[in-house]
Amino acid sequence: MENINKVLSEIGVSKVRLAKYLGVSRQMLYNYISLPTLAEWPKEKSVKLLSLLNVSSEEELSKLEVTGEYILDVESRLNEGVKNSADKEVLADLRGFNKKEQEILSDIINLLKEKLSDDKTKNTYTTYCYLYQFLQSMENNKELEYLLAYMSKSLGFTDPLEFVYNKDQQFIFESIMFSAMTLYNNGGSSRTKIADAHKRFVQDIEHKNEEKLSRTQELNTAKIQALKELGYTEINEGNAKEVLEKIAEIQSRKV
Repeated sequence: MENINKVLSEIGVSKVRLAKYLGVSRQMLYNYISLPTLAEWPKEKSVKLLSLLNVSSEEELSKLEVTGEYILDVESRLNEGVKNSADKEVLADLRGFNKKEQEILSDIINLLKEKLSDDKTKNTYTTYCYLYQFLQSMENNKELEYLLAYMSKSLGFTDPLEFVYNKDQQFIFESIMFSAMTLYNNGGSSRTKIADAHKRFVQDIEHKNEEKLSRTQELNTAKIQALKELGYTEINEGNAKEVLEKIAEIQSRKV
């Protein structure tokens, strides 16, 4: 196993990706690697590893010259193997979606899984929490779609003159974003102005949160009153429609 570990180290293959390629857990991979020889591995896994390294036996590895071209070849086989393995796992849960939808969902899920597997830091986890909240909010905030389009264009993935949403609004948003990002990258504003803007940003969020809390409290009060007037103690599947109608009636009395 010494030659195998040496070659894997020289190529720079991570244990996470190799485990995915072989279709085993990282712990199982560590168990395999701790064995004296490749002959003690399960036949299917040893053949797959030799195929990845493009050799027919463990002995050949001692004579192997690791070049840049060889590393690229191994990387290509590894990437394809990991993608195929992950696709089989993910696509099983994507029945009902068309081919393009399955492909994009599979790519997103696999990328997130790979990033989280490779980087266990708090920052990575928090970043994906933000992403989840971003996706949750897109339906009610069209500007989030414009933001995604802007980033795709600025990173070179999308034609800058492509407008798939509201063209006028998207055009204005992208223009303002470009000005803001130019200002940010060039450091073209004083610290005092920036601090003042951020203060207003915080105040605006706090105001929205207060409104949301007030709205929640108002709904809760109306719900309690509706249950009381209807003679119920809780909302359930049987009375939900009636209770919601009563809540709407109670709120209309205040208009």
